[in-house]
Amino acid sequence: MKMRMRRRGRRGIWALLLIPVFLLAGCGKGNGDGDRETLDYEVVAEAEIPPELKTIIEEKKQAEFKLTYTCDGYLYLVTGLGQQETGGYSISVRDLYLQKGSICLETQSMGPSGDEAVSGTPSCPYLVLRLLYREEPVVFL
Repeated sequence: MKMRMRRRGRRGIWALLLIPVFLLAGCGKGNGDGDRETLDYEVVAEAEIPPELKTIIEEKKQAEFKLTYTCDGYLYLVTGLGQQETGGYSISVRDLYLQKGSICLETQSMGPSGDEAVSGTPSCPYLVLRLLYREEPVVFL
């Protein structure tokens, strides 16, 4: 009886470990772009962020985060770097595409360059993208 329970427990652990692998398998970076569809999006200015989403971002921005939010026929993709010691940090979009049934968002974080004047005030950079609502799952790469 104990042996069966251990085996089931191990299978459960393996299943939990493999789920992210299967989710990421939909967004390959291979050379074959035949099944890849580029998605249109816009970067949302802070003044245009829906109030409820703004509240969620304020609650989460001290730590690194990634989230999705839907409102009024739009899908919002949000990623944040968490609190940084100074200003001068930013996030840029490398690619946003649909592949194998998943929306894939590739971003790049950038810190201040060596010769850039930055404020000594801590910052919490984040990026908000808006696209027409889609039902596919989102994978942040």
